Amino acid sequence: MSTAGLTTDRILPGVVLMLAFCVLAPLLDVASKLAAEGGVPVGQITTARFVVQGALMLPVVLVMRLAWGVSARVAGMVTLRAVWLILSTYSFVSGIAVMPVADALAIAFVEPFILLILGAYLFGDEVGPRRIGACAVGFCGALLVIQPSLSVFGYVALWPLGTAFFFAFYMLSTRAVAAHMHPVTMQMHTSLAGAAICLPLMWMFDGSGIAALDAIWPAGGLMWLWLFGVGFWAALSHICMTYALKFAPSATLAPLHYLEIVAAVALGYAVFGDFPNRLTWAGIGVIVASGLYLIHRERINARTRANDVLADLAAGPSG
Repeated sequence: MSTAGLTTDRILPGVVLMLAFCVLAPLLDVASKLAAEGGVPVGQITTARFVVQGALMLPVVLVMRLAWGVSARVAGMVTLRAVWLILSTYSFVSGIAVMPVADALAIAFVEPFILLILGAYLFGDEVGPRRIGACAVGFCGALLVIQPSLSVFGYVALWPLGTAFFFAFYMLSTRAVAAHMHPVTMQMHTSLAGAAICLPLMWMFDGSGIAALDAIWPAGGLMWLWLFGVGFWAALSHICMTYALKFAPSATLAPLHYLEIVAAVALGYAVFGDFPNRLTWAGIGVIVASGLYLIHRERINARTRANDVLADLAAGPSG
């Protein structure tokens, strides 16, 4: 078999797993929206994600016999990662409680642009004018999606933008923790830390009258099913993404991530009868095109850095 064939055989499972993530991740959003429409508070839905996801991930870590002890420093970093994910989840569920899943997801997809800018300021990552321009265009695309949603749903349409900011910080935290933990263990610890933060908060606000945080007893088995689904689909989809990255490089998988919007549109239409209007489609197109351009520039820069390293090695110590 040729080298190209071997490469394809290794990458194909990663592509399949990434496609699975793109289909499964919106099911988390659908379950969240169904629970919210059934009267379950946003804070309770957010808490359910971490409680169920942590309960599901714990036996996975045990079966895989992964080391799950961490230092106090790493535990603090994981806790911070959980805080960003709590805020991101809460913001997104607040948005989709009243607006279509696909619209909210499209707005949240400005996260790579925010991450790029934050990486430049916090880590000194090199960001050229072309990528800054792509970020600006991507934000304009988000405004195209936000504008009609803002007129229909009010300022709640800005919640997914908060998701994008919080998720960008979550990704930066992941970058800091990744070198110290196995991805599956990191997911488990993040889920358990999130549950440890959310459960006391739900207890504190019980009976407070604050609609978003005052927990209720879900009415009927379907509500329990939706709450379980929030954590189940979160765990399953992120396992798929974790293992996709083991088979294929992120540069190969990144463009596929935008297929999540396609799945969200299909599920939103099938379950809720929601379908984006023309202006929203235009915004989605702009966001996707800008994101793909960023990925293209990242690949070019990665090749340039690799060539520079090879040239330095070829030159030797005397070079």
